[in-house]
Amino acid sequence: MDERMAETGAATGGVNILLRLEGLTLFIGMVMLYWAWDGSWLVFALLFFVPDLSFLAYLSDAKFGALVYNAAHSYMAPVSLLTLGFGLGSPLTLSIALIWLAHIGIDRALGYGLKYSAGFGFTHLGRIGRQKDA
Repeated sequence: MDERMAETGAATGGVNILLRLEGLTLFIGMVMLYWAWDGSWLVFALLFFVPDLSFLAYLSDAKFGALVYNAAHSYMAPVSLLTLGFGLGSPLTLSIALIWLAHIGIDRALGYGLKYSAGFGFTHLGRIGRQKDA
């Protein structure tokens, strides 16, 4: 086991790279599906950063902030919406789900992982803004 992983709980090395590539794949896939779906790019632009409003929960404390951020940045809700959107034939529901998943994908690709209660910078993909150890 990588010692840094044991210390931080974060994925390292090839696993970290794989998780980031999965995020990039999700982002590209959702944008392509949105384009194929012929969704409104104005709606896309307006809703793309909505999940980041979860940052506001950090004004309360780090534990609550991590809980709300993780709820807004996990796959569970948008995949449920995606399923519901297809099942009900609801274009708006489907559009929201695709945009939400695209947002999560680019966040993961850029290293913004799910948060630990130690603070915003502590993620399952490693510390945000932390330089590599020499």
